Amino acid sequence: MRLTLHTDYALRTLIYLGIHTDRLTSIREVAQAYGISENHLVKIIHRLGQAGFVETIRGRNGGLKLGRPAATIVLGDVVRHTEEDMALVAADGRAACILADACRLRGVLGEALGSFIGVMDRYTLADVITDQERQRLHRPQPD
Repeated sequence: MRLTLHTDYALRTLIYLGIHTDRLTSIREVAQAYGISENHLVKIIHRLGQAGFVETIRGRNGGLKLGRPAATIVLGDVVRHTEEDMALVAADGRAACILADACRLRGVLGEALGSFIGVMDRYTLADVITDQERQRLHRPQPD
């Protein structure tokens, strides 16, 4: 299973917000911390906000914060919400598989994907925020 950059950046954003729960952060701040395009991050924040993972506050003193406590954000939920297509094999319709009716590979791949998501479902955002990340990503509030 290979996650898209969209999901990778979404998880990184949530980690960053989970470290900075004492204040609001900006898209620019998160983008700079990880070297991510601000334009790309806006789309990610929008999608995370739709699912309630992130709360966005508009206005002069606005910013971003987690939409709920890190201990209640299940990583599997984030992956399911941010991945467009969880299929491990592309079904692009170019050529029908002659073994489709008897294919066991599809079932094996489905089981593998289920295991991957099952592991992700066992962990929350709070579980993956380490002290090392806190030290590296902790920045005082910008003036």
